[in-house]
Amino acid sequence: MADTTILGASLYVPATHKALLKIADGELLGEVRSIIFCTEDAVAEHELHFALHNLAAVLAQMLARPAAQRFVRVRSPEVLHCVLAMPGADKLSGFVLPKATRHNFDAYFQQVQHTRHLLMPTLETAEVFDDGEMKLFRLCLERPAVRERILALRIGGNDLLALLGMRRPRHVTLYRTPIGAVISRLVTTFRPYGFLLTAPVFEYLDNPALLAEEMREDLAHGLAGKTAIHPSQVALIEQHYRVRDADIEVALKIMSETCPAVFRMQDSMCEVATHKAWAHGVVEQARVFGVQHAADEVHCNGL
Repeated sequence: MADTTILGASLYVPATHKALLKIADGELLGEVRSIIFCTEDAVAEHELHFALHNLAAVLAQMLARPAAQRFVRVRSPEVLHCVLAMPGADKLSGFVLPKATRHNFDAYFQQVQHTRHLLMPTLETAEVFDDGEMKLFRLCLERPAVRERILALRIGGNDLLALLGMRRPRHVTLYRTPIGAVISRLVTTFRPYGFLLTAPVFEYLDNPALLAEEMREDLAHGLAGKTAIHPSQVALIEQHYRVRDADIEVALKIMSETCPAVFRMQDSMCEVATHKAWAHGVVEQARVFGVQHAADEVHCNGL
């Protein structure tokens, strides 16, 4: 997995959704590049049987879409076993593993180790508050056969707040809660070792300005994507992954073979040895999400 990968917005869709096949095939929400069919928190216990029946019908019929990533958030290792047995499961990009820890990870991994599926474990249990446990989990994920299958680690903000008896406040970003410090520690625990992390959901659909503010903080923490809970959030999230034209200019200069080791550009010091990885990441990000020009940036920041 490349360190510079940017995932952008991933849309959660309950596996009970009656238009699941149209969403999977891009007939609906065709602009969404990453979709996660959920069999866990978005599905009540009494709906699980129908969710799996609906998912099985979709997997059997859905078209191959190389440009789109489609995942299933499984409810448990038992549900993963059920999904893997469904015809068409090979069309999935992989699986989101809920409440993943070093204690339950192998129950999932052993089932997919001989497939091509990628995994996104979700960090959302009490172990997340224990730095020692997170380091042990990182060692578990660094095993050679495992490491290449981990696309990203997802941070489950709402579950972590629930463990504290809290709910996300309506008028401040997640970084103004105790979870802000937790995200910082997760970044410093996993990111130096090449693991990408994605940001928690933003659950209020009537405050795009606060979502924009939180997105800026997500990016400042180096988070590679954010979960969307409604299609209307996808464009709002992904516009923040568009690269400033000024950053592209600097990145291309840093990547130039004739570039000096240290130089001044746009009133900042640029150092090839320390900024080259950033530069390559910026160019790849621009390729996927496009370039944001100065006039557009003013509009974006004014949401």
